[in-house]
Amino acid sequence: QVQLVESGGGLVQAGESLRLSCAASGRIFSINTMAWYRQTPGKQRELVAAITSGGRTNYADSVKGRFTISRDYAENTVYLQMNSLKPEDTAVYYCNAAIRTMTSGYGMDYWGKGTLVTVSL
Repeated sequence: QVQLVESGGGLVQAGESLRLSCAASGRIFSINTMAWYRQTPGKQRELVAAITSGGRTNYADSVKGRFTISRDYAENTVYLQMNSLKPEDTAVYYCNAAIRTMTSGYGMDYWGKGTLVTVSL
């Protein structure tokens, strides 16, 4: 049906930047909200940033002023620009999207497999 593929993760030092990308593909009719979540072993998955179909954004307090979420509506792609990275940002980052397909008459959540971001001192 639908596939979300993340890219851009890697190993960086504190203070450096990374840009994550997530492209949705498949029999997509429309996409509402797209978002980035992250999860560390032993910790519950948390919302990092979200962006609606109208371009409104929401950020976790811990990343406000450092991260920026954006999307390319024509390409069904969402980005997460991460600046001034801290060791506390280390986690697997997951792409999430609420998508209505060509087959079904309702929307549902889809998840990417995740991309690892490691920030060292």
